[in-house]
Amino acid sequence: MIVSCESTATDKEPSMAARSRSKRARITPESLKDLVFVSDPQVSPDGSRVLFTRKVIGDRNAYETSLWTVSTRRGDPKPFTHGPRDSRGRWSKDGSRIAFVSARDKDIPQLHVIEADGGEARQLTHLPQGSIGAFHWSPDGRRIAFTFREREQDWTREAIDHRKEHGLTPPPRVLHNTMYRLDGDGYFNAERYKLCIVDTATGDHRILYDKDTIGWMSFDWSPDSKRLAVTSVRNRRGVLASWDSQLLTIDADDGSITHLDAVPRGPKTSVKWSPDGRHLAWAGREGKDGSYSTENLELWTCSATGRKPHALTAGTDWCLMACALSDSADVSFDPNFQWSADSKRVLAAIGWHGQSHVASIPLKGGRPRFLTDGRRVITPGNSSADGRLMAMMIDDPSAPPEIHVGRVGATSVSTRRLTGFNDAWVASHHVRKPSVRWVRSTDGTRVQTWVMTPVGHRSGRRHPAVLEIHGGPHAQYGECFFHEFQVLASAGYLVVYSNPRGSKGYGRDHTSAIRGSWGGKDWEDINAVKEFMQQHPSINPDRMGVMGGSYGGYMTLWVIGHTTDFAGAITDRCVSNLVSMGGNSDFVYKPDAYWPGAFWDCPDQLWQSSPIRTMGRVKTPTMIIHSEGDLRCNVEQGEQVFAALQIRGIPSVFVRYPRETSHGMSRNGPPDMRLHRLHQILDWWSEHLAPRRRKRR
Repeated sequence: MIVSCESTATDKEPSMAARSRSKRARITPESLKDLVFVSDPQVSPDGSRVLFTRKVIGDRNAYETSLWTVSTRRGDPKPFTHGPRDSRGRWSKDGSRIAFVSARDKDIPQLHVIEADGGEARQLTHLPQGSIGAFHWSPDGRRIAFTFREREQDWTREAIDHRKEHGLTPPPRVLHNTMYRLDGDGYFNAERYKLCIVDTATGDHRILYDKDTIGWMSFDWSPDSKRLAVTSVRNRRGVLASWDSQLLTIDADDGSITHLDAVPRGPKTSVKWSPDGRHLAWAGREGKDGSYSTENLELWTCSATGRKPHALTAGTDWCLMACALSDSADVSFDPNFQWSADSKRVLAAIGWHGQSHVASIPLKGGRPRFLTDGRRVITPGNSSADGRLMAMMIDDPSAPPEIHVGRVGATSVSTRRLTGFNDAWVASHHVRKPSVRWVRSTDGTRVQTWVMTPVGHRSGRRHPAVLEIHGGPHAQYGECFFHEFQVLASAGYLVVYSNPRGSKGYGRDHTSAIRGSWGGKDWEDINAVKEFMQQHPSINPDRMGVMGGSYGGYMTLWVIGHTTDFAGAITDRCVSNLVSMGGNSDFVYKPDAYWPGAFWDCPDQLWQSSPIRTMGRVKTPTMIIHSEGDLRCNVEQGEQVFAALQIRGIPSVFVRYPRETSHGMSRNGPPDMRLHRLHQILDWWSEHLAPRRRKRR
């Protein structure tokens, strides 16, 4: 049942505007190569310019990134560096210099520094092969703190070339900890990120702290440049232990550590020192037990010495990790917040009901409140020194994200767009904007649902439809531009997507409703959306398909194991067997954390929630997409599904991508593989949903 509705108008008679729209091009997989992607906006301390990263797909099947600047008054973006692998620009506090990461020398990432007025960049670090994590200028500009993880000697480029030259076999990995690999990051064995400091005048660097057992430290400078606040996991068992981060301060000169033990135990991240030096803020929660992903990550503060800890968002149902998914923006699950210039409040990005907005959270007194609104996803960067201007990236379903600047007031933030890299492309293509529905589930739960009608839609026409299910599962779809959805709409499909229980952005109870029991409340909600589709006047109920990736691939399999109402299915980077996945993912299952018991001696709930158990009931033609380099959901998960369907004679195809691709291939994989995947999807839907004959490529 639909309980409320927002919809876009549909012209009954072809107006002049409609005739103009009819001349626009349809969006195809190849359209991806025409888009410009922006990210990481950073406003200068004086508020005059915004520095950001611009990414395009180059001629050699690779992403090219460079730094650009744009005036906050005039707009007019200009290139600042020429790339092709420059990113993460950061202003010094006085605004005179910019530090950034570049792999221009031997493809090894290094920190570089350039004068803010331009000129030749100077390579600051001369690190061995490895990865640079976060970095921050000291307020006095004399040093930069950064995290660095060195590559194991057996796997340096020189070691690999030596083996090839002498015909030697790659060495085995001898492992002593389950934290030896991460999807998209690869294998790093026992190496961990270390906190380092580099002198910005001499380039000399040293290790300041190397006791973190996971490598996910957050850190920030004190305003006087003398100390760093750090969150760190020091338990030797790392991710296998209950998540309990320690809050520390470290002397930047002698490395002496002060433990702030008065703060509650539990996860902590994204620590930030207040401008007046009196307080620390971090994202976390109290208590080591429970699942990190289903609980709300709250905003906490304490004094600079660790006294008087307090959760500022305890009276809300907000989570600082509730970002909206997209294939056209660099999505981060890291909490995004910053202190106001007067240290009296914290400004945070809050994901809620598919949107993301800037919220003001007072340090003392008053209630948190949103400062922005509208159907959009706002990703803040930093703020000017006086706190009046905030750099930000804004996304909505009708166009890829662009760089904006926000004028910060006491009760609102007014925004102004500074770039329009994709304006001409949007004007010349059929870009569809979805309407919003709220579908009522079996027990009355309201499920936010988006409906994107296809190009050429007119009232009274019925179309084949595709239900997209997001991954996570603790993430959310939202008001973002999604290239894949636009490709489907241009090909003649009505696209439906929703945020069933398990999704972020609707409060803790909505998210945690499926903890330890997939295929229950989430399936009830998805089934309600399916029934909504069957009753929709613009959908042909005999030509519906279902697809999703990761957990969305899991739910796709669960759907076709419990209903035959879909004419086709695509399961992408799926989870199919929760028992076998227990020890072969980059994140192994900890006993009694997310799932009850241990996967080796209490597999009952895991098996009951595993779609492979119902493959004997499946009748739906199914495409399986998986990457051999997927370290999150191992390719064996897709192999099991393909084997079961082939044995049973169910029409099925396995699209298996090489080891160079990972779990995130659809969002950041090699461009040619992303295009190939989209064409495979279109071919499958053309065969099984057939809106119109698809031209051969």
